Amino acid sequence: MTSVKFSAFLQPAEEGGFVIKCVELPVATQGETKKEALANLREAIQGYLEVKAERLREQRKGERVEVIVEAPSALMA
Repeated sequence: MTSVKFSAFLQPAEEGGFVIKCVELPVATQGETKKEALANLREAIQGYLEVKAERLREQRKGERVEVIVEAPSALMA
C-alpha cells in the first residue's frame, strides 16, 4: 500500500469541537478535539479511497470512451 499526503482545513465548530475538510477530496468530518477530528478524517479518507478503488475496478469491465463538452470560461480560469 502507498502512503499519500492530503491537505485539510481545520476549523472550530460553532457547537464546539472541530470541523475538518480535505482540500483534494470531497471528504469532511468532525471531532471533539483536533486530534480526534484528524483521526476521523484519516478514517474517512481511507474509506473514500477504498470505495473509489472498487468503483474503478468495476468501471474497467466496460468500454472507456471520451466525452467533450463546452465548459463555461469561468471554470477554466
